[in-house]
Amino acid sequence: MAERDSLTGCPACERLKTRITELEAQLAAARKHSGNSSKPPSSDIVKPPKTGRDASGKKRRRGGQAGHPRHERSAIPPEQIDKTWDYTLDHCPDCGGVLKDADEAPRVIQQVEISEKPLRVEEHRGLAYWCAKCQRLHYAALPPEVVKAGLVGPQLTALIAFLKSVGHNSFSTIRKFLRDVVGVQICRGQLAKIVQKVSASLEQTYEELLAALPGATRLNVDETGHPDQGKRMWTWCFRASLFTLYRIDPSRGSDVLIEVLGREFNGLLGCDYFSAYRKYMKDFGVQVQFCLAHLIRDVKFLAEHPKAANRRYGELLLGHLRTLFGIIHDRDSYASDMSFRRALAKVRNDLVLDATLEMADTREAANLANRFENHLDSYFQFITTPDVEPTNNLAEQAIRFVAIHRRMTQGTRGPAGQRWCERIWTVVTTCAQQGRSVFDFLVEAVSAHFQGAPAPSLLPDTT
Repeated sequence: MAERDSLTGCPACERLKTRITELEAQLAAARKHSGNSSKPPSSDIVKPPKTGRDASGKKRRRGGQAGHPRHERSAIPPEQIDKTWDYTLDHCPDCGGVLKDADEAPRVIQQVEISEKPLRVEEHRGLAYWCAKCQRLHYAALPPEVVKAGLVGPQLTALIAFLKSVGHNSFSTIRKFLRDVVGVQICRGQLAKIVQKVSASLEQTYEELLAALPGATRLNVDETGHPDQGKRMWTWCFRASLFTLYRIDPSRGSDVLIEVLGREFNGLLGCDYFSAYRKYMKDFGVQVQFCLAHLIRDVKFLAEHPKAANRRYGELLLGHLRTLFGIIHDRDSYASDMSFRRALAKVRNDLVLDATLEMADTREAANLANRFENHLDSYFQFITTPDVEPTNNLAEQAIRFVAIHRRMTQGTRGPAGQRWCERIWTVVTTCAQQGRSVFDFLVEAVSAHFQGAPAPSLLPDTT
């Protein structure tokens, strides 16, 4: 014991201890993945997870699994069938005998095909007239919506916007599709102008949703990176119950939340533990539900940490969190909502007690314990407030579409591209939420824009 004490002040030993601590921190950071941190799943590509296996440990085969119900396409209704072909028999194909009509339904194959020429080309002509009195040539006025649309009509304009947004296609791909399939040649520059027309047609719809955000009672928020000509910007996703709005901004700070939601936001914000949300909550007294899925990842990081103390602390908290989510998944088994919430509250109290009192003797564990001390209510709003989700999955699911688009297009090239992305992403995601056709809405918006009429609304009807 005396020998060990004599080594306490040894400079070489102190250097070794410092080096061991540094290496443990580096090892812990290297072990981070999407399952135990906020890193995106795409970062796991260097070490992909193991393939899924069934309960027996065997690798699952592709396609439908045994025991799953069979899914078949429903027949196209008669009113949508353009032409019917009836095939008859003159005699028995086996013996050549006489046949009579059987009181049975025919064998049917329904076939869908595109028209050989899916385009309709129209020519609008303003006839010329000569005025002998003023010695001038006059042309009859063309309809304003025709002039505004130009070469491409509303439905083809909407199709191009659909391919550009939902299909994540480049202008080159769209040009080839129109040339080879549709039968019209449009250059990339003209396609870019058409997309900007669609963007203008969605401006009023977007601004209407933006104005409605501060009045939302429940809102999930997330953000992800957005490249623009080498600059790092951020796409913010605001998901309400019946609409979603995206905003591209140079800032990732709380000033974006102030600008979009205001200083008097009275709803409840679902989000992760990012500092911008904590600052917004602190400065303006906003109610917040921090994402428990993110918390679980942070706890898993401790449970897999090189330090034994961190592993013990992480496993302790993971046990409580598993119990908590087990209760959530078995909600239907509880006799009443009150008994369900009492069960959640008990697990919460046990978790918080262990999180703040037990074995929080390392820096990493202490950081996690401080969350419960400082933001206890903000992790468990879902227990006392109806219709609040314990995770931020709604916003994360909505932002996946943006991540795919970013991967395919490599970002934008200026403010016009940013506004286009904000508006079209908002329309695509909101239409999916409301069960509406994106293409039909784009046709409606573009037609209204060409005619100078009010833009269609995506605000939910609350009457």
